[in-house]
Amino acid sequence: MLIAGANSKPRLEYETFRRLRDLIYSRCGITFPDVKMYLLEARVLKRLDDRGLKTFEDYCYYITYDRDREAEIKCLLNSIVTNETSFFRDTAQLESFAKGVIPAVMDDKKINGSAKSLRVWSAACSTGEEPYTVAMLLLEEGLHLKGWNIEIIGSDISDSVLKCAMNARYDRYALRNTPEHYLRKYFASSGDDYALKRQAGELVKYKRINLIDPLETSAVRDVDIIFCRNVFIYFDDASKKKAVAHLYDSLAKGGYLIVGFSESLHSVTRLFKPVNIARSLVYRKT
Repeated sequence: MLIAGANSKPRLEYETFRRLRDLIYSRCGITFPDVKMYLLEARVLKRLDDRGLKTFEDYCYYITYDRDREAEIKCLLNSIVTNETSFFRDTAQLESFAKGVIPAVMDDKKINGSAKSLRVWSAACSTGEEPYTVAMLLLEEGLHLKGWNIEIIGSDISDSVLKCAMNARYDRYALRNTPEHYLRKYFASSGDDYALKRQAGELVKYKRINLIDPLETSAVRDVDIIFCRNVFIYFDDASKKKAVAHLYDSLAKGGYLIVGFSESLHSVTRLFKPVNIARSLVYRKT
């Protein structure tokens, strides 16, 4: 409903908020509690402007009945995703990955006589800082020099952030936690930005994947390690269980799932075995 006044903006009424919230939840599992109604209103308002619509009710009608509704729903999902990230985020976990998880995976493959191949999936990777950080860490460990084939998959539900990831250009703020050694070795200064060099960039391939969609997640199989950090905080229990089950299916036997420091699978699933590696808790597929 449009509130009267020449300079007034459309206001999101509660019933319309519920319709939008339910649609978003059904498509990607992200939930907006009542106290975050203001946040959804702000995110969707730009979609009204882009479509030249006057009210949120008009927008609901558009994404329900217009022939271009699926394209617009994709834009809507792009607009509501939070993309706060940086290179070398949560260094203790990254240390655990490089010095604990990677050697454990390599030892298992040697014992089992498996190929020297390492596959890592950065799920909900946003603008690419995490998968590129992983690529640099693996290069520093020298796996490529030891005959290992490295494949890193970065995925997100948002096409716009994946486009930024593939462009691989970052400002100084995104690199604020990056050690100087890595900055000099893997980036080239380009004006006010930094461009990732090819050596690390070519290890990462990107896919658009919705973590609660079984068909889309089935495109990734037999990965050794999955990073899915600071994602489940946006899901309710039902969505968490769906996403975690899909990630479990995508892991190779004995593979590892790494979630955010503030996240836990304790009340979500018993499919994984919690393991302490190098002072960090990770989850192993048994």
